[in-house]
Amino acid sequence: MDTSAVNRSEKKHPKRDAHTQERSPAEVLPLTPAVFHILLAMGDEERHGYGIMQEVAQLTEGQMQLGPGTLYRSIQRMVADGLIGESKERPVPELDDERRRYYRLTAYGLRVATAEAERLYALVTAARNKGILQVANGGFIH
Repeated sequence: MDTSAVNRSEKKHPKRDAHTQERSPAEVLPLTPAVFHILLAMGDEERHGYGIMQEVAQLTEGQMQLGPGTLYRSIQRMVADGLIGESKERPVPELDDERRRYYRLTAYGLRVATAEAERLYALVTAARNKGILQVANGGFIH
């Protein structure tokens, strides 16, 4: 995901939303597993970093555990790429730690997540068609 030229221009011109609406999701595909899982975790609500880590672990039934380094490097890159943004909304102060940063999925981030899900679905379909992945009674045969 080399978008350094885009990132430099976006820092000078903070009209990222208009710019990302023009960009095709294909420009950033394929996503890394960490980035795709973070987008999935944020698909239904805004979350802070630790909440993202917990949701990814729950979505994958513990098969993917994001460490803090991977999570925050990914978040930083995703904000720069316009996939997510820092939320201005905060929970009730009594239920929140003011040091937490909350993130939201952008419209562009949703388009990218959708395109990646479709790309992965096509790969699974190809694996099934090639006999690599077999399905019986709603489950996979290994």
